[in-house]
Amino acid sequence: MRMHPRSEEHQKRKAVQVAVKNVFVVGLDEHNLEILRRTPTGRHCEFHQLLNLDELQVGEVDIQELLAKAERILDDFDGSVDAIVGYWDFPVTLFVPILCSRRGLPSSSLESFVKCEHKYWSRLEQQKVIDEYPAFGLVELSEDDPTPPESPEYPMWLKPVKSASSELAYKVGDDEAFQQAVSLLRDGVDRIGRPFEQILEMVDLPPEVSSVGGRTALAEAAMQGVQAAVEGYVYKGEVVVYGALDSVDYPGSSVFLRHQYPSGLPENVCRWMSEVAVKVIERVGMDNSTFSVEFFYDPVEEKLGLLEVNTRHSQSHAELFELVDGVANHERMLRLGFGQDPALDEDARGEYRVAAEWYHRRFEDGVAARVPTPEEVSALEESLPGVTIEIVPKRGQRLSDMTAQDSYSYELAKITIGAEDETEMRAKYERCVDELAFEFEDEHGTKDKLAEH
Repeated sequence: MRMHPRSEEHQKRKAVQVAVKNVFVVGLDEHNLEILRRTPTGRHCEFHQLLNLDELQVGEVDIQELLAKAERILDDFDGSVDAIVGYWDFPVTLFVPILCSRRGLPSSSLESFVKCEHKYWSRLEQQKVIDEYPAFGLVELSEDDPTPPESPEYPMWLKPVKSASSELAYKVGDDEAFQQAVSLLRDGVDRIGRPFEQILEMVDLPPEVSSVGGRTALAEAAMQGVQAAVEGYVYKGEVVVYGALDSVDYPGSSVFLRHQYPSGLPENVCRWMSEVAVKVIERVGMDNSTFSVEFFYDPVEEKLGLLEVNTRHSQSHAELFELVDGVANHERMLRLGFGQDPALDEDARGEYRVAAEWYHRRFEDGVAARVPTPEEVSALEESLPGVTIEIVPKRGQRLSDMTAQDSYSYELAKITIGAEDETEMRAKYERCVDELAFEFEDEHGTKDKLAEH
């Protein structure tokens, strides 16, 4: 018997409704929501925000309080909770395995993530399986007069054993700079260190890590060379690296100018980074998760050094993969969230051969007296194919009040660019910088315009 046309249409709509999956994203934001909806898997998902970025990242958060709030949101939801995912740094990365574990959803173990995110524990694990890591030692901030460890020697980086987005990371070259960095670390370490210790209480820590806690500093030998990273995933115990990217600094600075995909490093170096990443990810026991591992490669000494292991793929790389490969890296996160194989079609291609996220920055504080208007941004984007622009400060905001900034600069705009080659890409970036009109006031109310590339 043939159905009435209206009945057929009704059944089709009903089938589509049944197929839709509910995905809760910890810290979901509008920009990434747009990208998620464009992914093949995301087209069949309904996305729900699980806590907002302000309550997750502003000030010192209470882990137990936020977890309880997240649980209430999930419990009160009138429907199935099919996946819980996230793409931001602490505490989002650690909320995902905790909440997934409580609901029987696919994710890695909390312990495997903490092994990576506790910088000291991560180094202890790395040295068991690789040689490509810098000399490191602990600095106890609670001591009356902390001194540098015997190793490494100057120059070194001083950072908390847990931080986010290079917060409170200082490069020091002598005793005076060391003491200045210690003072700054003491003032700021509690914001992330104290909540991190709430997480540490949930994990069975080895004595050498439990004695350190979350508010100690780590000294690491300064590495040099080209900064790069690999992204990958673990699915049912198999570690796969699917891409390598370059991180290019501002000239004469350790501050990022852009992240670029694909990497311009030789194939053997990319393979070397991949092999090191696989060893470390296998060692910490990560599974059913995306990851990214950052490196320094010195082409003169032909030396590779592992900088950091991230327990997530990078949301800042999402559009880069989309522009070059045709699919954002969020797609792999979604598939893993459902317990599905994240391997993609190797023949997939995007519109451009190269892409990068550029960071337009200011290197001194000030109040944003003027920022580009939405109309100005839209007009610039429309005139430059493959370009999207996100303005970071709000009008009237002091740059030092912005969250998740590094210790040396302030983000003004994130500019994502796809191009046929680096020459075209740089021309697009310089056009954006020239046309994005910012004005700033100093503490005396004196205005100045920004014209830095």
